[in-house]
Amino acid sequence: MGILAKVEDRPTPQNVYNWRVYFSSAVAAFAAVTIGYDSAFIGGTIALPSFRREFGLDKMAQTEVNFLSANIVSTYQAGCFFGALMGYPIGQLYGRKKGLMFAGLIFVIGAAMMLGADSARGLGLIYGGRVIAGLGIGCASNLTPIYIAELSPPAIRGRLVGLYELGWQIGGLVGFWINYGVNQGMPSDRTQWLVPFAVQLIPGGLMAVGCFFIRESPRWLFSKGKREEALQNLSWVRNLPIDHEYLIEEVAAMDRQHEEQLATVGDGFWAPFKAVFGNPQLIKRLLLGGSLFIWQNGSGINAINYYSPTVFRSIGVVGTSAGLLTTGIFGVIKTVITLVWLLVLVDNAGRKMMLLIGSLGGGLCMYAVGAYIAIAKPAENPTTKLSSGGIVAMFFFYLWTAFYTPSWNGTPWVINAEIFDQHVRTLTQASCAANNWFWNFMISRFTPQMFAAMGYGVYLLFASLMLLSMPYVYFLVPETKGVPLEDMDRLFGKDVKPWNAHAIVMAEVRARNGMDGGDIETGRFDSGDEDVKGDVRVENK
Repeated sequence: MGILAKVEDRPTPQNVYNWRVYFSSAVAAFAAVTIGYDSAFIGGTIALPSFRREFGLDKMAQTEVNFLSANIVSTYQAGCFFGALMGYPIGQLYGRKKGLMFAGLIFVIGAAMMLGADSARGLGLIYGGRVIAGLGIGCASNLTPIYIAELSPPAIRGRLVGLYELGWQIGGLVGFWINYGVNQGMPSDRTQWLVPFAVQLIPGGLMAVGCFFIRESPRWLFSKGKREEALQNLSWVRNLPIDHEYLIEEVAAMDRQHEEQLATVGDGFWAPFKAVFGNPQLIKRLLLGGSLFIWQNGSGINAINYYSPTVFRSIGVVGTSAGLLTTGIFGVIKTVITLVWLLVLVDNAGRKMMLLIGSLGGGLCMYAVGAYIAIAKPAENPTTKLSSGGIVAMFFFYLWTAFYTPSWNGTPWVINAEIFDQHVRTLTQASCAANNWFWNFMISRFTPQMFAAMGYGVYLLFASLMLLSMPYVYFLVPETKGVPLEDMDRLFGKDVKPWNAHAIVMAEVRARNGMDGGDIETGRFDSGDEDVKGDVRVENK
């Protein structure tokens, strides 16, 4: 299949794959640029000699430095945790678009606060600013995948939700290299460490401003009874007239789902709580979606992101510049492979197979790195350059990056954006995003202590967790590639198993949508549901 090949659930006019859906998704995905940037820049910035002198870290014992560094890093994740929960009432009551605008504004306020910190004021403004910025980004991490998934045609939904992950990697790439740049090209003073903090304002501001140029989610508008606005927005984002056959059928599917959910879930702020926690099947789905982030963080990615200088020092990389350069290469590899995942793998290879391959390859690579550290003990035998064994260890580390990036890095976000019904999606996404930030907080808060106490055992722990995730994914996680959002309940039905559900559901979807006939060029085809089409035509008039 070609790089941009699409696996469609029904004949689809090419107008549907237009710049508007990509633009709207990209604006929302700027939230991920800020997340990625923070995860990459903060560890390197607090390792800069200028930062250490400004706040007295250079005069502290290593245990004190570890404690302070963990607090600086983890206050952001703490804010993100509560922001993700806050995203539910905002997204449910005020919509996805307004929620994203609010999140961008809050982030900008928090990022601006950090710029006021100095040796006289201490770290208070950095702590407070990171908590506030985290509230905004936690809220956006809830709403961004939802907004993109609700806007996306099924054939490119993985690709568009994957823009969230691409944004994360672009932000990370800038964050990794900016520390190397300021360390190499600027005097070692307050401005040197202040520049990386200031750059945060750029993606946060672009997201907040960009939200003025996108439309509200049609699915959210339908769920709130704002039918005319929903139809106009759907027509805009699909680049088709309201009375086009494709839109008629899409609206009919939304109406069927909406009516079914009103009958089973109800309406109102608390209805999703009753629907989820009163339905054992939805509770299982919620636990499944949230657990993916446990496995994701169990891979060790956030330990590496936030404390990359510590990680590379444990392998034998010495010196601030060498550590930042090695970290920058790590960021380049992640970004390039994310592009391959986004354009080729996520909507072709699918979600489940990539998770399995990533777990197997990543686990073996991490074992190799841990084995080298256990045998060579580079921390006890420092050298001015990497040994041949250290070079091999770095190769396996970068190979681990190649396995992890197209699998566990973005796929859990894609799956969680897909698997829940419209009426409970904001609540369940809030829960899953909060779950991610909780485990992210745990890793970022205790990684320095883990390295101090466990040494190479940290790598063996992460490797073991990656391999243990394989049976979990195979037996419990169904493939979601190409399945319409309205058919996710069927994918998790009692009469199908996770390992064969996708084939069964997609066969039913294609049969229902008449994939054996129709004119793809004009988009006119027979859905087999004339009564529903007729009802929609009347309402559209």
